[in-house]
Amino acid sequence: MEAIVLAGGLGTRLASVIQGMPKVLAPVGKGPFLELLLRKLKQKGMRRVILSVGYLASMIRQHFGDEFEGLELVYAVEDEPLGTGGATLKALTMAHSSTVFVLNGDTFVDLDYAAMLSRHIDLGAEISLAVADVADCTRFGRILIHEDRIVGFAEKGQAGPGQISAGVYAMNRDVFAAYNMPAAFSLEKDFFVPQLERLHPLAFVTSGYFIDIGIPEDLARAQSELQ
Repeated sequence: MEAIVLAGGLGTRLASVIQGMPKVLAPVGKGPFLELLLRKLKQKGMRRVILSVGYLASMIRQHFGDEFEGLELVYAVEDEPLGTGGATLKALTMAHSSTVFVLNGDTFVDLDYAAMLSRHIDLGAEISLAVADVADCTRFGRILIHEDRIVGFAEKGQAGPGQISAGVYAMNRDVFAAYNMPAAFSLEKDFFVPQLERLHPLAFVTSGYFIDIGIPEDLARAQSELQ
């Protein structure tokens, strides 16, 4: 299995606590958050990871090099910000597998990747999205599901329990071939939402541990919960 990790973000909301480093290098446990993420991917069966990097890319590359605990690492470098969609599109050109996982580099989820891939292939999906159950959807926005397919994305700000994107996608390598996408775009807002009926994404619900370190409060929680 092969994955793309989107690690090019500025980490603006964490600027006060990570002090001049990319957010994927934020300390969690005994090392950077990205170490925990890559270690989990290796444990779950990944063999090759494409790190999509931009902001302070040299710090990430200097720390990890071309291999991490037996996991092959390659780099897709943004010369200018491409958004999550543009970064994914660029990284997919470097992929070897026909189906590739795409992950947000600031999110950790304990997921059965092999089961998700098998279901994605068996049901002939172009895109599958890992969905997590959370106690409060306010910061994330809800995922609306009907008969295992995603039918809508609700705006952020709606409080209460529900299902949200876990930040992991299984995507066919050629998924963008039929679309005339710009160089820079948002994966969710500019692709998933307007093409939702055509893509008919498959929902893969997980009950595994989930955390997004995008704000200081959740980074602090990750530092206490993840080792």
